[in-house]
Amino acid sequence: MNRSALLALTAAGLMFGLTVPLSKVALGWLDPAWLATARFGLAAPVLAVVAWRSLRPALTVRVAAWGAAGYGAMVVLQNLGVERTSVTHAAIIFGTVPVFVAAGSVLAGRAAAGPAAWSGFGVALAGVVLVAGSGGEASLTGDALVVASAVLGSALIVVQGELLEGRDPVAVTAVQMGAAGLFSLVFALPTRLPAAAPTASQALALGALVSVGSLIPFVLYAYGQARVSAELAGSFVNLEPVVGVASGVLAFGNPFGSWQALGAVLVLAGLALSAGASGRRDRASSRSRGPSSACASPRTA
Repeated sequence: MNRSALLALTAAGLMFGLTVPLSKVALGWLDPAWLATARFGLAAPVLAVVAWRSLRPALTVRVAAWGAAGYGAMVVLQNLGVERTSVTHAAIIFGTVPVFVAAGSVLAGRAAAGPAAWSGFGVALAGVVLVAGSGGEASLTGDALVVASAVLGSALIVVQGELLEGRDPVAVTAVQMGAAGLFSLVFALPTRLPAAAPTASQALALGALVSVGSLIPFVLYAYGQARVSAELAGSFVNLEPVVGVASGVLAFGNPFGSWQALGAVLVLAGLALSAGASGRRDRASSRSRGPSSACASPRTA
């Protein structure tokens, strides 16, 4: 098992947990489409400069199309949903992403998660429900939009390993974010930009959303996913609701009790179970192929 990949996925999952609370604050200034446009439009050029020597192999229609759908459409729908439903409901729904990824991988014929891995998904999902299920106002429309967002994000995770093969993860992320920014702009242009300047908290939230919520975690996630199975990479999304609820407790004074603490433990236990099962399967697969047929790792930045 690639430890650096697991560390990268862990860090990315923790940072992704900040996106919903940061988006909640930033949505007080920008509408959902403009927020997605700003988020990706500011992040993509930075990544392009970092990976400019490796951009050419990543500049394909397929990579860009999945960036538009898996990043752009996903985040626009997520913003629309978060605007209409509670953070806790959104967290519960995003906790289903690993199950969507595992099912999608099986349907696509790319992988087959074993019983131990599925058990890990189930344990982590139960933990997500406990952590995020503290209540809050919500709407059916908002929940449906978040479900659609989760499905798109899961689909990207299923195919992303193939898109990353032989390519620089930073370059791929730069192209995908650029395509996502253009996609979001199409939906943003018909709406008005805010007349007033953002408050200090809104400006800080947007800056953090671009950096800690986009630049760093998406690159780390791409790096990690290039080295592990899609199901294992998807399981780290379960860290998002744990961090989201913790942010609510620390920043907004939301209650946190014993059930939420138990849920956090279950999420970590489920991740460990899934990682162990995937590691055993990967090692067994490597032994059956032999050292001469092992796949080369994608080139890193």
